[in-house]
Amino acid sequence: MRLPNDFLPLIREKALWMRRRAFRMVYEAQLGHPGGDFSATDIVATLYFGVLRHDPKNPADPNRDRFVMSKGHATGVLYTALAASGFYPEDWLDTYMQPESRLNGHPNRNYLPGVETNTGPLGHGLPVATGIAIAAQLDRAPWRTFVLTGDGELQEGSNWEAMMTAGHRKLAGLTLIVDRNRLQQGAGTEETNGLDPLDEKIRAFGWDVEVVDGHDHAALLEVLGAPVGDRVKPLCVIANTVKGKGVSFMENKAAWHHGVPNADQFDQAMKELV
Repeated sequence: MRLPNDFLPLIREKALWMRRRAFRMVYEAQLGHPGGDFSATDIVATLYFGVLRHDPKNPADPNRDRFVMSKGHATGVLYTALAASGFYPEDWLDTYMQPESRLNGHPNRNYLPGVETNTGPLGHGLPVATGIAIAAQLDRAPWRTFVLTGDGELQEGSNWEAMMTAGHRKLAGLTLIVDRNRLQQGAGTEETNGLDPLDEKIRAFGWDVEVVDGHDHAALLEVLGAPVGDRVKPLCVIANTVKGKGVSFMENKAAWHHGVPNADQFDQAMKELV
């Protein structure tokens, strides 16, 4: 039986590969959202390689855990995770953002195995995930539902309606992960529409809340991999992250929300991502 910490070397290896491969995709396409890809990489790697029950050979397995990438612009991290997990060949990544590619700027479940729902317009992923979790509750099914949102995305009121519903229905099988990098397109979240104290606000909606370092694989694995057990509330994991994590000139820079690298920047990033 594999213990949780047995997954850590694999998670670290995959997270590094995902950052390097996603940055190459953005560089070659000259399109993408690398800052948000990199803040979420460790979260997504932990989910796919240490937490989620999924079968790439049978993506529609009814017993799979469901994962909704609500911050749908972060396709670099999602597409690399799916490829590394075996949902489709790695060479599909070479077509990123190209005409008629399956790998669009936002994920489309009609084109890609492993994508639970189309996302892109922010504020929709958590409501959809709440509906999925309600279905599991009604069926008394053992599978879990995970959803990753950006923190700027929480300015959309639909998220709070979904939180209220999930808290009321005591959806213990639902886990919301907030990529708390404190930056959105053009500015900081607290300058735009303050969220703090975020943990207290979400608890007030009937949720359990854990705050972790979103780049600490062991901490993420401990909280995300914990069995639902006797939990009676949905869980929100506020993952404190760094936008552009791993590349010095990108870290904590709002411009890298949708910035694309030139040749020198690409070379420098590849030297730093080791």
